[in-house]
Amino acid sequence: MKRKNVEIGKDVVLGKKVKIENNVKILGQSFVADGCVIKSGSRLEDVTLGAGCVVDSSVISKANLGEGCNVGPFANIRPNCILADGVKVGAFVELKNAYVGKNSKMAHLSYVGDAELGEDVNVGCGVVFANYDGKEKHKSKVGNRVFIGCNVNIVAPVNIADDTYICAGTTVTKDTKEGDFVIGRVRQENKKR
Repeated sequence: MKRKNVEIGKDVVLGKKVKIENNVKILGQSFVADGCVIKSGSRLEDVTLGAGCVVDSSVISKANLGEGCNVGPFANIRPNCILADGVKVGAFVELKNAYVGKNSKMAHLSYVGDAELGEDVNVGCGVVFANYDGKEKHKSKVGNRVFIGCNVNIVAPVNIADDTYICAGTTVTKDTKEGDFVIGRVRQENKKR
């Protein structure tokens, strides 16, 4: 079957059994390893993809992905990102200047900027790493096996220790200790008009 609107740059290296759908651009000094699938609407520039990665309708620029990573749909991985093996970056997730450890996942609607995440981290829906204070960018570190619930704000700079559990709706402004249960929201009150 003939592919439509596929652009492969002259310096791109493709491995064996790479599947490329319609409307894809792979540009710059890119390397796509064996068995990767690049789905329609994706744009890759100056990237390295390990074997068996799947990229679905997403943009990746100046980043390195390990083996078996799954990206998209509609994710944006900006420069200076490194994803270890088995990382999931789901729908409408944006990463910038981030390291994400093995088997960590952020399924949808999150921003991870200027951050270092360990292995087996779960980033819930609507999580924002608040990395900019209006003057400077700051970095946050997240340990291994951390659970970050939905709608959590990580206000940099902050260090989240291994095995921390952060409840949905929490704004994190202080470092945690290993195994901490973190909750930072006000109890619901229902008042009559």
